This record gives sequence, C-alpha cells and structure tokens, in this order.
Amino acid sequence: MGTAENLNPAETFKKRMREQQELLGYRMKRVKHTVAVISGKGGVGKSTVTVNLAAAFALKGKHVGILDADIHGPSVPRMLGLTGQQVKVGPPGAFPVIGPLGMKVVSIDFFLPEEQTPTIWRGPLKMTAIRQFLSDVVWGELDVLFIDLPPGTGDEPLSIAQLLPNIDGVIIVTMPSELSRAVVKKAITFARRVGMPIIGVVENMSGYVCPTCGDKIDIFQSGGGKKMAEETGVPFLGSIPIDPKVGVDSDKGSPFVIEHADSPAAKAFVEIVNKVESYLKEKENTKPEPDEKA
Repeated sequence: MGTAENLNPAETFKKRMREQQELLGYRMKRVKHTVAVISGKGGVGKSTVTVNLAAAFALKGKHVGILDADIHGPSVPRMLGLTGQQVKVGPPGAFPVIGPLGMKVVSIDFFLPEEQTPTIWRGPLKMTAIRQFLSDVVWGELDVLFIDLPPGTGDEPLSIAQLLPNIDGVIIVTMPSELSRAVVKKAITFARRVGMPIIGVVENMSGYVCPTCGDKIDIFQSGGGKKMAEETGVPFLGSIPIDPKVGVDSDKGSPFVIEHADSPAAKAFVEIVNKVESYLKEKENTKPEPDEKA
C-alpha cells in the first residue's frame, strides 16, 4: 500500500477511520465503565436524570465524565452551569470542560459560536462528531463515563452502540404514564436488538411529595415504570418523585443532588446510584479487555 499522499480518496478515508478507531480504543481503555442513558420519548427528564446520577457518583469520590451526545438539543452544559465554555485543544487532543465536583464534560455546545446556534446535520455528520468526542477528547482516567443520548432510537444511540460494543449498559428513563410506558418500551427493544446490556429502568416524575405534610400525590398516575420493567423482564432501579427545585437547580446550573441532598428526590437518586454501582462492580470481573487493535 502506498503512502497517504498517493492513496485514492476511499482508501484515505478508510485509513483515517482505522486510525481514529484505534485512538478511540486507547481513550476508552482508561475509562473503567461506560453507561448510556436513553429513552424512547422526549420530555421524561432524561438529561436531568443523567446529570444527577453522574453528580451522585461524583459525590462518592468517583472520577466521572459526561458526554452530551444530543447533537440537536444539548442541555447538559446549562444544567451544570457551563454555558458559554469552550474546549481547550492541545497536542494530545481536545480537553473536556471541568464542571461541578470535577466532572469532565463534552458537548456540541462547547464547539458552537453561541448557545443559540442550531446544529443542522444529517446522520453521517452526527456519527462523525460522536466518534470524535470519544476518540479525540482526552478523557483521562474515569470511573464512569455517562452518555446522555437524545430521545428515540435513531442516529446517536445507534452510533454509540456501534462505537462502544463493550458498553457496560444502558439506563432507560420513563414517566409513570401509560403513554410514556408504551413509547419507552421501544428503547428496551432497541437496546436488545443492538446488543446493549440493560442496567434497568428509572421512573422519573413519580408523584409529588408535599413539602409541608409529606403526602404523595400521583400527578402522572404511578407504577408505570415498574410495570414496564416487569413486562419486559428488566430490572427496576427506582422512582424519583417530582420536586420543583429540580427545575430551579437545573436552570441555575447546579445539580439537584448537591443542592438538596436531604430531599426525597435526592435520596431516590442515591438509591438508584447504589444499584447501578453494584451492577458495575459485578461487571468488572466479566468485562472483556479492550482490543488494542480495534
């Protein structure tokens, strides 16, 4: 085979993809666990769950990263108070933006000139961006890399499934309502078809606990997430009640579990994290070593 200069365009592209995949394998060797958070439906608070689960892990002293893989509607930077930040680039690659508790964060938002700039891309460009987020970013040593994926089962989730065949698993977020349960089931089917292990289901917005009397009101019905988990044969990780302060904290860029650690919702996040942590510990003994030639 000739040098890069005399290869035809197709061969040059294939060579570049091989090199980038090798670099991706090298980066991910330093990440102990990778966990994606998905949902078949928008509006279930998936990004909020991702950010607070990651923060709860960081509160345990873990080295945590968050990849905001929602190319069209990134929200992680705002939830962590990182709006307007830009990644720094050096000889080894691009460096994540450092958020609360030392969490390393990467989002398409950090590469755009301003927050209002839309990302008008088709599938191949999104796949390329996600590959570069994994291979060109200097993630360093991480205990857990959380990947916040957009709603549905399209380009971004499929890209992660293809780029990270040894992913530890996915957390599926739903709401208690019958509509959400029916739509989110598709995410479970998707994960199974592409070979992504399912860590379990989280039911978000599961009732409202009155801060005065402590009574629980089921605004969006109740039990839909647990019922879906039972119907599909996947673990149920827990329910997170509605707390208006979750939205307030997200808007001001501070994770809820940090600001209101004693609230019922924050305690629910911690219980879910404990289950996820137990799952990851069990995986450690069976997880195959990354292929350095991949």
